[in-house]
Amino acid sequence: MHSSLPTAASLYDRVRRVIPPIEWPAFTDDIDAILTLRRERNAVILAHNYQTPEIFHCVADIVGDSLALARRAMSTEADVVVLAGVHFMAETAKLLNPDKTVLIPDLDAGCSLADSITASDVRLMRQRYPGVPVVTYVNTSAAVKAESDICCTSGNALAVVESLGAPRVIMLPDEYLARNIAAQTKIEIIAWKGHCEVHERFTPADIRELRQAYPNVTVLAHPECPPEVVAEADFAGSTAAMSDYVGRHRPARVVLMTECSMSDNVAVEHPEVEFVRPCNLCPHMKRITLANIRAALERNRHVVTVDAEVAGRARLAVERMLAV
Repeated sequence: MHSSLPTAASLYDRVRRVIPPIEWPAFTDDIDAILTLRRERNAVILAHNYQTPEIFHCVADIVGDSLALARRAMSTEADVVVLAGVHFMAETAKLLNPDKTVLIPDLDAGCSLADSITASDVRLMRQRYPGVPVVTYVNTSAAVKAESDICCTSGNALAVVESLGAPRVIMLPDEYLARNIAAQTKIEIIAWKGHCEVHERFTPADIRELRQAYPNVTVLAHPECPPEVVAEADFAGSTAAMSDYVGRHRPARVVLMTECSMSDNVAVEHPEVEFVRPCNLCPHMKRITLANIRAALERNRHVVTVDAEVAGRARLAVERMLAV
């Protein structure tokens, strides 16, 4: 799977614009160890767009948003999948790769959105709105997915909602994503009160201040931001869509209203673009480090399991989404 083994020394060129030389030696031992362990264990490392550059650009085999990671994990021949991201992503990887060992380097890498709703909450919503289909964002536990009709991501939410052919849809758990999708469709959307602790902190005033301080800046916002933030932005889309936008349009100056590390990771690919960085960190994503990725591979920790009955129903909701 890994034809010739790179070394930490050969990888520094990729990230020299975002990691100062003085910091690099702190990463090299772990990087070299991970590259060796990855080969020995026939492992694949999946890294979300919010991972730091030394993980994203130096040890990951597959990078992207949560949908890309879920999809591409299915096509790998690896025996072991290490998910450099948060717990619901590791569960989704396990749902789609039941025969692989899936590891998450830190069990406390959670998600405020995923924690905002439980399986019993979904059952209560179904009682309150009988017959209304339930669309659940992938940023949820397997137990919540199992209570849903179909999953969605921020990138495909509109297509998923419209694929159901229903006049009303329950959309869980992100209130802002639901409201942002409602603005693009005639379908009535019933929302839940969940929020992402990173994206809910951005305000329209932040954007106005950025435009004043950085003339001609292009503002890209994630649809987990409040609708009034999305309204002030030049473009709104998933992390994959934001990255694609920068690649296609090559704005001279850009700001991404999302998690901090995303800007660093996109900047590596586009040295000609100036990135303005309003920094909101995800404390959960930042629990994943080179050291605990290495420990995960050395000690086979922490193995992600999903109850078989829950997994079967949750997998169905994810597969229906992939079919859209």
